[in-house]
Amino acid sequence: MALKSRFPDVAIPENLSWPEFVYQKFDKYGDTTAIIDGTSGHSYTFTQLKTLTKKFASSLVKRGFKKGDVLAIYLPNVPEYPIVFYGVGLIGGVATTVNPLYTADELETQLQDTQASYLVTSPPFLDKAKAASKAQGNIKKIFIIGGEEDSEDCEPLSNLLDDDGSSFPAESAVDKDDVVSMPYSSGTTGLPKGVMVTHHSMIADACMMEDSAAFVVSQESSVMTILPFYHIYGQLIMMGIGLHQGGKLVILQRFEPEKFLQAMQDHKVTIAPIVPPIVLFLAKHPLVEKYNLSSVEEVTSGAAPMGEGLEEALVKRMPLVKTIRQGYGMTEVLVTHIQFKGDRKPGSVGILLPNVECKIVDVTTGAILGPLQDGEICIKAPTVMKGYLNNPEATARTVDSEGWAHTGDIGHYDEDGHFFIVDRLKELIKYNAYQVAPAELEALLISHVNIDDAAVIGIPDEKTGELPKAFVVAKGDITPDDVIDFVAGKVAPFKKLRGGVEFIDKIPKSASGKILRKDLRKRELERTKQS
Repeated sequence: MALKSRFPDVAIPENLSWPEFVYQKFDKYGDTTAIIDGTSGHSYTFTQLKTLTKKFASSLVKRGFKKGDVLAIYLPNVPEYPIVFYGVGLIGGVATTVNPLYTADELETQLQDTQASYLVTSPPFLDKAKAASKAQGNIKKIFIIGGEEDSEDCEPLSNLLDDDGSSFPAESAVDKDDVVSMPYSSGTTGLPKGVMVTHHSMIADACMMEDSAAFVVSQESSVMTILPFYHIYGQLIMMGIGLHQGGKLVILQRFEPEKFLQAMQDHKVTIAPIVPPIVLFLAKHPLVEKYNLSSVEEVTSGAAPMGEGLEEALVKRMPLVKTIRQGYGMTEVLVTHIQFKGDRKPGSVGILLPNVECKIVDVTTGAILGPLQDGEICIKAPTVMKGYLNNPEATARTVDSEGWAHTGDIGHYDEDGHFFIVDRLKELIKYNAYQVAPAELEALLISHVNIDDAAVIGIPDEKTGELPKAFVVAKGDITPDDVIDFVAGKVAPFKKLRGGVEFIDKIPKSASGKILRKDLRKRELERTKQS
């Protein structure tokens, strides 16, 4: 039978939009700092965030932006991110958040799929933004944060923030099942897809976490925000719950060891939601000893499984930290499991949050399994996505007719209801917690004139989790370096073939044409044993 959370269900408001929920107590928090760039010191108070968000929303309305329209955010973590994200949501629009490492081609694909009408970026990414927007043909204007260009195509964001706010709607036009955010995920398999996340599902997850005290922030909290806002983890936990509860977000645009540690020390960070590669850094890098991290009270790891050994290494390295734990979720279901304070089991991703049901099913028969039996993790909760944009077939494969989301992750739960992730069905490669879709790289490889066929798998790597490796069937004069350079020139850095290239005579496939990655993994395992 399915396992139900040990917590009673919590009530979920149905008369609020997600931005209204997050901004509920901003008047109370007033002139305290809400968000600050950990390097430059550029910041906004809660009052400023609220005022500027309404001005931005009003200015969008004056430009013809209406309910259901899509605005793309192509930015690293900057203090203006919540102003743009929540301004769009307050007037019933949809924010599609884009990885700033995307190439112009990758950005264009997302813009095309969502039919975004506006794009927000910053000067370092402007050339790619312009190229992608021109190719897509539907972008009315690019708004630039920190830029001065004011032309037919571009406009400084500061112009919108100077709005008088007169067109901000007096009443919310948002329904609970309207989409507020559309990040992209490869899901259980295939190319990246737009995940339609509703106002209600975001509010539901926040209430489930807050009411059960799974994630507690106060006005005295300083929350490290190195995880990107374009990812659902950053949107929900930091930019959502963190601000809702009055914490100060200390943001960084990228992970640079010394700047990261300096920000942790200078801003007396108390809560650090991070990912396994950063846990590894904190646990093992000698540079950590040079900084005072005594303010850190809580470390929560998510986005990818953290092994028991790594978890224990961090406990040993940072004994003053009161809480070190893991959580579990995915873009399609948000956060569903977490270790609660005082109830930690090494290696576990925790127990079910309120309002969540979970079952482990046999991957062959679909039969429901009991404790300590490994199978696919399936979830039913009010946080499950509305579906994949423009892709009903993929939606039906992920969320069945009874509302169960099939995660593609393999795991089990013990007699106490603690869950453990042991493997995954899905073919997704996790590099530094970034998602890399093999199918995307394979399609690119096959486009090369001297490549006949190709397959990509993830190979284990202690520092990053997995590295993409390509198996290539050549049909012309080509070297491994040629293949690596070809891919590197067309994809974001995290998708590079850092695991190398191996030429083989034939890609193993099933009778239906599906690549047999297990055969390639076995081949790789045998190769590493011999070397």
